Amino acid sequence: MPIFRKKPVEIEARRLCDPRKSEADWKVCRDAAVWSGARWVDDAVDSFCLIIPTPEGDMKALPGDWIIKGVKGEFYPCKNDIFERTYEPVPAPSGCNEV
Repeated sequence: MPIFRKKPVEIEARRLCDPRKSEADWKVCRDAAVWSGARWVDDAVDSFCLIIPTPEGDMKALPGDWIIKGVKGEFYPCKNDIFERTYEPVPAPSGCNEV
């Protein structure tokens, strides 16, 4: 079978936190929901989860998952172990002043 390599593409991503842990975590979670157009659900099975609308239908993200903005502007969740094996940080350009 032929072997293929994923093209190097830079993505935007945010890690979803547990909003019950701290006010700072809640702000990150709230921003992630707004950023992705998702909604929080508090159910008996998964406690807090984020329902993210994707081209394939609604997908569930749990605290610790990453929310990735795709190449067409779509959003989808990614489990942390998959994210760590697939992506690496992109260094800031030299001379760039972060705010």
